[in-house]
Amino acid sequence: MVRILVSDAMSEEGLAPLLADPTIEVVQKKVTEVEDELDTFDALLVRSATKVTEQLLQNMPNLKIVGRAGVGVDNIDVDAATRHGVVVINAPNGNTISTAEHTFAMMASLVRRIPQAHISVKSREWNRSAFVGVELFGKHLGIIGFGRIGSEVAKRARAFGMHVHVYDPFLTKARAEKIGVDVCTLDELLAQADIITVHTPLTKETKGLLGPKNLAKTKKGVYLINCARGGIIDEQALLSFLENGHVAGVALDVFEQEPPGDHPLLSFDNVIVTPHLGASTIEAQVNVATQVAEEVLKFLQGKPVTSSINLPTLSKDVYEKIQAFYTLARKMGIVASQYMSEPVQEIAITYSGSVADLETTFITRSLLAGFLKPRVASTVNEVNAAMIAKERGIAFSEKFSANGNDYNNSITLTVYGENKTFTMKGTHIAHYGDRIVHFNGFAIDFAPEGHLLYIQHHDKPGMIGKVGNILGDHQVNIATMQVGRQEAGGKAIMMLSLDKPLDDAIVETLEKIDDIDVVKRLEV
Repeated sequence: MVRILVSDAMSEEGLAPLLADPTIEVVQKKVTEVEDELDTFDALLVRSATKVTEQLLQNMPNLKIVGRAGVGVDNIDVDAATRHGVVVINAPNGNTISTAEHTFAMMASLVRRIPQAHISVKSREWNRSAFVGVELFGKHLGIIGFGRIGSEVAKRARAFGMHVHVYDPFLTKARAEKIGVDVCTLDELLAQADIITVHTPLTKETKGLLGPKNLAKTKKGVYLINCARGGIIDEQALLSFLENGHVAGVALDVFEQEPPGDHPLLSFDNVIVTPHLGASTIEAQVNVATQVAEEVLKFLQGKPVTSSINLPTLSKDVYEKIQAFYTLARKMGIVASQYMSEPVQEIAITYSGSVADLETTFITRSLLAGFLKPRVASTVNEVNAAMIAKERGIAFSEKFSANGNDYNNSITLTVYGENKTFTMKGTHIAHYGDRIVHFNGFAIDFAPEGHLLYIQHHDKPGMIGKVGNILGDHQVNIATMQVGRQEAGGKAIMMLSLDKPLDDAIVETLEKIDDIDVVKRLEV
């Protein structure tokens, strides 16, 4: 008999696949209520309340799988689970429709002032003239981030007769045309949109994305909606734009700190809020429970699962053989994704020399995971990277060559974008580490780690000095510098390793130097 502990409240309907199996015993109790039985459970199902810690995993030595009925896994120590050989799965699709519909409900409520009118009538008032709104028909909707939820919002907006503009640096024109939306730059979206809704993950790139600088670029009278993650809209900056009337209204389902407490935004009549209800529908709760229950059942039956968060355990022998290249590939994917900050159609990987004789499947998945991680809102790793690449319309391929081309081993990565192609070659040298030896047509030799600064320029005397002076003036120390050129007086590059990341102002100063063509920050 397999025992499954469901430690957070879940839909009975969603748990039906497990409850109906006579070989499975489902125990619906909190962890604290079964402390003396923890070592008897084979699977654990949680929502957000239960914290799956190192200690809990130690107390459940027979545990084989943890299922999170939802998308986020912040309450699960995934690294610890992996160390214990416990597979972690989630339900990445279960609340897509629920969140998209909530976004649209917030949008309609915001522009028609429905919550304010509701309160007024409940207070026994009848003041129709105080709640004149605007129509959605014909308005320009800007969607920042175009994953599953963003695309569902777009479908509903088009049905309402809205013009949909999308900013997603990784959205291809072909996919945009297929869905019927206008793909544009962030500045173009900010200038055109009457209503802006955000649907990106919260990363260092998206934190404060709608801050003072970008809010100033929006139309006067713009409406803003955030049903994604608190912090994408800079709440402090938003206050001044509400006070001066530049922003006509805001709908928030999420905050930087939840609950928000006595937040100053709550004092504005044109700010409507909900307590993180994006996934709070009966259907969504059934969907996430059903999805995770079905995945757990498949796993227990020895079938492959599709929504695993962590890498299945490899044999010690295989892992030791591929470990160095597994890490190198991940770094190459991270660097390439940051350099190719545009839509990508294909990724081609060529293994040469000794690495070509190894099991490369996990190496390729590691590279794809590194490349995709900055581009998607959901969790991406070696398990689901291939599936996510397919969903994004990105093809990938492997080639093999016995010839290492002057290196005992090498991995060559070619990324085909809509407007350009990028190539990079890396190698691993024992007792020396990972090295990038070719970078987009230039021979070079640098370690892909830390705070990197890539500069492409014309090969002229004094260029290194100009860059060094600016970094020195801003108290940025250069740890290493590598240079390369195609020919004397032609195109050249420098790759600098810095002691700290650069801020936007320094990058903008470097871009103004004559004869510098490209400045890229690369964080590995």
